[in-house]
Amino acid sequence: MTDTITYDDFMKVDIRVATILAVEPFPEARKPAYKLTLDFGEAIGIKKSSAQITVHYAKEELIGRQVMAVVNFPKKQIGPFMSEALTLGAPDEKGEVVLLGVDKKVPNGGRMF
Repeated sequence: MTDTITYDDFMKVDIRVATILAVEPFPEARKPAYKLTLDFGEAIGIKKSSAQITVHYAKEELIGRQVMAVVNFPKKQIGPFMSEALTLGAPDEKGEVVLLGVDKKVPNGGRMF
């Protein structure tokens, strides 16, 4: 367990819903990963993200899937790729990433609260 935070601390992390528009291989990544193109709706727009989700997800099944991602971290250079959002996941029993998303369709850009 980590330190207790306030609600204001939590609200500093801007977590939004996005729909995956495109998935590309990322052979230059140190661990197997995909390059994702995410649609966060009109207010935020399209952002790129890298995700180490190749164990549980084929590229084709990810298109159209809604995921949760942090949009207010600074951009991060990952090899030749610039990640603009942090796609969220949780580890399975073997430590492989399982995506976090919503269980019903919601508008892109919706903020988690």
